[in-house]
Amino acid sequence: MDLLYLILLLALNALGVLLVALTLPGTWLILLLTAGYVWLLGEGRAGFGWGVLIALLGLAVLGEVLEFIAAAFGVQSAGGSRRASLGAILGGMVGAIAGTFLLPVPVVGSVLGAALGSFLGALLGERSRGSDLGRQVAVGKGAFWGRLFGTIAKLLIAAGMWIVVALAALL
Repeated sequence: MDLLYLILLLALNALGVLLVALTLPGTWLILLLTAGYVWLLGEGRAGFGWGVLIALLGLAVLGEVLEFIAAAFGVQSAGGSRRASLGAILGGMVGAIAGTFLLPVPVVGSVLGAALGSFLGALLGERSRGSDLGRQVAVGKGAFWGRLFGTIAKLLIAAGMWIVVALAALL
């Protein structure tokens, strides 16, 4: 029965990785499912315990921070304003949701929507300061690439979380 639970945990955690690719909170799902597994079977079973849960928590927080500040960092590196940074963060959230439905290609729609939303949000934030069009576009590009790399980084972290759980199961 323990093996069945473990296979189910790994399959559901793989779903968590897929959710991250859709710009949804899959890292938190991985953490919660693994914590539920530890609670259900007891600490120490199949190599799981507080150490694994703390590592997963740290990775989940790191993934969130990287994803959300990456667009703002891209804006900053292009010389954009705080308004543009805030616009990039908010635009990325809205774009991820819109991209999921408007570009119905699995994974690509969400990721591209988030990056385009960051671009547009940063451009509008910079525009509100009265910057010229060339600067607005440059800041938007910084936000686009920052958000894209942030999302990819979070996806790699989610895959790493899956690997941590799989390795803990082997020990």
